[in-house]
Amino acid sequence: MNIKIWPLASLPGLSAEHQRQLQSAGLHTTADLLQQARSPQTTQTLATTLGLPLRYPRKWAALANLARLPSVGCQHCGLLLHSGVQSIEQLAVSTPGRLHSQIKRLHTAQLQRSDLCPPPAQVVQWVQEAQQFLRSASPHPHPHR
Repeated sequence: MNIKIWPLASLPGLSAEHQRQLQSAGLHTTADLLQQARSPQTTQTLATTLGLPLRYPRKWAALANLARLPSVGCQHCGLLLHSGVQSIEQLAVSTPGRLHSQIKRLHTAQLQRSDLCPPPAQVVQWVQEAQQFLRSASPHPHPHR
């Protein structure tokens, strides 16, 4: 599997000011961020360095982690996170039908548009890709839960 690395500017919900702060701290890609958020201690250090509440680097690390899956990427990592999936490990053990229902409810509640919901087959692909990712001996760090 080809693990994806994205420019931090591609992460959903990352403001221009937060991007600037991360760049000032030497972080430019999702891989850089995941390296800095590899443990609770390093994530806390990053939050302190940036002068931000811990919830920000935790959220960004969760998004960067999910975005490593090619079929998820930056396009769908925010959707998964807002649907309750916080890690690749959690995605790998998700029931695709149940997850699709959660996503559809989110789309309906937030956007009043269930037609924009990814199709069930795409959710199955995300879960399968997460399982494949975990089976592979990946040297890439992943954030703590």
